[in-house]
Amino acid sequence: MGYFVSGRMKVVMNDGEEMDYGPGDFATMAPGHDAWVVGDEPCVVIDWQGFADYAKP
Repeated sequence: MGYFVSGRMKVVMNDGEEMDYGPGDFATMAPGHDAWVVGDEPCVVIDWQGFADYAKP
C-alpha cells in the first residue's frame, strides 16, 4: 500500500496487467509485479504496509 507524492511509476503484473501511478495516487500492489520509475523526476512513495518483506525472494 502506498501514496505517491511525486514522480511517476509504471507497474506490470506477472499476468500482463499494467498500471501507471503519479502524484496523488494511492496504490495496492500484490506480489508478482515489476515496477520502475518513469522519467527523470525521483518517485517518492509513502509505503506503510509490506515494506518489511520488500524485494525478498
